[in-house]
Amino acid sequence: MYIQLDTARIFFDTVGAQLELSPDIMQERRTLLVLHGGPGFDHSTLRPYFDRFADDFQVIYLDHRGSGRSTGDPETWTLDQWADDIAAFCDLVGIKRPVVFGQSFGGMVAMHYGARHPDGPSKLILSSTCAQFRLDETMNMMRRLGGDAAAEMANEFFSNPSQERFDRYAQICLPLYSQTENPDAAGFRKRAIQRPEVAVHFFGHEMKDMDMRGEVSGITCPTLVLGGALDPVTPPVCSEEIARAVGGNATLEMFEGCGHGVHRDEPDKAERVMRAFLVGG
Repeated sequence: MYIQLDTARIFFDTVGAQLELSPDIMQERRTLLVLHGGPGFDHSTLRPYFDRFADDFQVIYLDHRGSGRSTGDPETWTLDQWADDIAAFCDLVGIKRPVVFGQSFGGMVAMHYGARHPDGPSKLILSSTCAQFRLDETMNMMRRLGGDAAAEMANEFFSNPSQERFDRYAQICLPLYSQTENPDAAGFRKRAIQRPEVAVHFFGHEMKDMDMRGEVSGITCPTLVLGGALDPVTPPVCSEEIARAVGGNATLEMFEGCGHGVHRDEPDKAERVMRAFLVGG
């Protein structure tokens, strides 16, 4: 399905009903809004892990502007706009106080949305993401997991992104993101729509100087921060900095032996942690 915003056409899809049958009334269920990473990828790689939450939530997947099936011109590819898109989307379709899950880049959008629109989300789950990109720590973890070649490739790509460097980064560094072998992973990537020009734009412009640590102290809703101890691109220090900046509203859960996206490396444990956090509210 699509919804038209002022400057972009946004694709979204739903799993599960908003209204649940009960003996006497139609009971409204909570909404879980799932934001994918990238940017440039679509939402499809998250479906195998989050469709299951439709037993308790209406799950909505959204392709960020410029990504996947959504439109939007490059001059609008900014964190301010991506965060405001979430608020506009919720207003237009009548979603009140969603739970928002954001993975990687999606987590950056989610935390910016939570700080910029503090009355928007009821809860946030920030997974394998950062408020400030730490190239130094990324290089250290890439070197630990993939040797000097991976560290040097990460430094080259994030210091001066380009399509050619993106392709080489995908070959050398992306395989280090996950610490488990998923036989379905190749299929997940194959069916995903990828628009690497959006990633090159964001990494080369806004992300390298991004620092949201000050603003996320304004997040007022309960916030769960998920991190992998072996995450090579948003290493543990990134999760720790977010939790410290959010303060008393934050709960930090670090997963030993996991990489970028704990729902991929430890799906059962990640689901248990998230469901415990989502109870009530």
